[in-house]
Amino acid sequence: MVWNAINDPLFGYLQDNSRVPCCSQRRLSILYGAPLYSLAFLIAWFPWRAYSPDDWLNGLHLTVALCAFDALLTFVLLAQCALFAEISSHHQNRLRLIKYSQVASLIGSSSVLFCGMVSTNMENFKAFQAFTVLIAVISCICMMYTGMYSESRFDSKIIESDVQGCANQVAGKTACSIFMLKSLTWQILTNKDFQLFVMMNFFQVFMLAFFNNFTMIFTEHLIPPHALPSLAKSFMYGAGFILPQVNSLSCFNLFNKRIN
Repeated sequence: MVWNAINDPLFGYLQDNSRVPCCSQRRLSILYGAPLYSLAFLIAWFPWRAYSPDDWLNGLHLTVALCAFDALLTFVLLAQCALFAEISSHHQNRLRLIKYSQVASLIGSSSVLFCGMVSTNMENFKAFQAFTVLIAVISCICMMYTGMYSESRFDSKIIESDVQGCANQVAGKTACSIFMLKSLTWQILTNKDFQLFVMMNFFQVFMLAFFNNFTMIFTEHLIPPHALPSLAKSFMYGAGFILPQVNSLSCFNLFNKRIN
């Protein structure tokens, strides 16, 4: 949760101020980050060995999986959200993009439902692992397609010329981008507003983690095992992700009608 609270504003500032192409250009951040993002998603579902109770490697595996996934999630998602807003300056085009995005989010959220049905709520772990690999491959292809063919209004050759000029100024030394990264990171970490934001974000992440990510664990303890059939539990878990997307899509359609 500490890493999550820090990397959100940190990566956002770096993407807005860095001159490194893979950070400053939205589509390149998505293109290069997509394979790593998909791999980070898979880390959690494949044990490094057969764990025994109180196995220290189990805790290390969880820590690495959480930090790696959250870092790549933030890096790719920030670029995607910014690119989404920068594709067009026309109001109607943006409304259409938002609608497409909500529909895509609704379809993506249904994967939780199908995953529960395929794996019998994780009782068949091999089927669950196969489903996660399928999701990772599909997601990687979609994100890389976005990274190859999407263009922001602010993506131009000026950025490339700035990077080339930076390389020329240091006479071929690669320390330029490293020095910029270090200075920007230190500037952010010592900023009072950043520190206050991290504290607020920490408690927000804490609430989200318990209400969303541990629903399945809470359910197993609060509802007797035989009170609900497995299929009903799958629908209940899926509804926690699908219904918010349906609500967002409904609110957007209502808002769009009022504007028009």
